[in-house]
Amino acid sequence: MIAKLQYITDSPALAEIACKAGCKWIQFRIKDTTYSEWKNMALQFKKICVRYNATLIINDNPEIAMEVLAEGVHLGKQDMSPEKARNLLGDSFIIGATANTFEDIQAINLSGADYIGLGPYRFTDTKKNLSPLLGLEGYEKIMQQCRMHNINLPVIAIGGIKKEDIKDLFNTGIYGIAVSSAISNASDPGAETLQLLEAINNISETIKLQSNHTRE
Repeated sequence: MIAKLQYITDSPALAEIACKAGCKWIQFRIKDTTYSEWKNMALQFKKICVRYNATLIINDNPEIAMEVLAEGVHLGKQDMSPEKARNLLGDSFIIGATANTFEDIQAINLSGADYIGLGPYRFTDTKKNLSPLLGLEGYEKIMQQCRMHNINLPVIAIGGIKKEDIKDLFNTGIYGIAVSSAISNASDPGAETLQLLEAINNISETIKLQSNHTRE
């Protein structure tokens, strides 16, 4: 099950706070470190996710995801292809892939990936070599193209997303959001996690009700 709130962090302490508040999906992302340090930290994250029954996704590195028995891996546009990662990891691992355009999504849809990280929504300093910003208009256009081409992979919006963006983003047809700074930089990360989960649940229920009325 792909979570509608995904928290990206390199801090075990913050991951535990978010999990304690109800976040069920942690993506461990770290840059510029050694393989052994990466693996050691990933093992810390694994313990936390097991404790709270949360899904652990390793960013960029399928080998470490396999070694620490994470649930999956998220691959950037410059990382291993989803096809190669699937051959390495097998069918039981979750594989996510990054997209910036509809053409990216079309390729990912054929790759065997389980979900798409689409962004960035707005500027974020948590990621280097940022792709062109999409903004709300970009999401509306791309999600409309997905519906026209019957592409139904879960699309996760990412990139500088804040609580006040949730309603408009979900109304474009996305499945969920991935955040980093929204929780990490909050004065109370646990409370912020709860508020994000509540906002997502509220808009998801509203959209579900609207969809039911339309079918009737």
